[in-house]
Amino acid sequence: MTLSSALTLFLTMLLLALIPGPGVLVVAGRAASAGLRHGFSVTVGIVAGDFVFIILALLGLAALADVMGSFFFVVKYLGAAYLLWLGLSIALSKPGMADIQNVQTPSHLASVTAGLVTTLSNPKAILFYVSIFPSLLDLGQIGLAETALIFAITTLAVGGVMLAYAWLAHKARSSFRASAGNPLLRYGSGAMLVGSGLFVAARG
Repeated sequence: MTLSSALTLFLTMLLLALIPGPGVLVVAGRAASAGLRHGFSVTVGIVAGDFVFIILALLGLAALADVMGSFFFVVKYLGAAYLLWLGLSIALSKPGMADIQNVQTPSHLASVTAGLVTTLSNPKAILFYVSIFPSLLDLGQIGLAETALIFAITTLAVGGVMLAYAWLAHKARSSFRASAGNPLLRYGSGAMLVGSGLFVAARG
């Protein structure tokens, strides 16, 4: 991969990641309700989902998205249901517990899972990689070094943007710390996760 190709891929992924979508909503909602570390865990899940699609694209298995249509259909609605449950559980949590319990009890595995299913519920993501890779890479000459570079670019672009959103949500959460049971914090972060679930369910 040439330097210009690497920069093009990085800037393209960076710009797409900046567009608010279900991933941003999950990251922000989780960071606002459970803290910055959980925002980081969601980011790990989101990037891991991108890695899966990148591997499929590089292996020339784009057609697998059609073959596995029913699998993606199941993942999509299970993921949407999980995000809805997560959002409602936060929004309906008892006043006074949002700033204490929600930081201590949520598992990071649940946060990683939320990020992962958000990405995997969008099989169209593989079409992005399939469409852009041929113009930037010699797919017949892709080796471990090039694959590692693509993973690094994805981590920096997508992961960096998601962490920035998580940090902003965390800062907003910190401003409410003086009032642990502030309903705006609970309802706002819960609504972001619910909105993400609805986004995932409605997405074609």
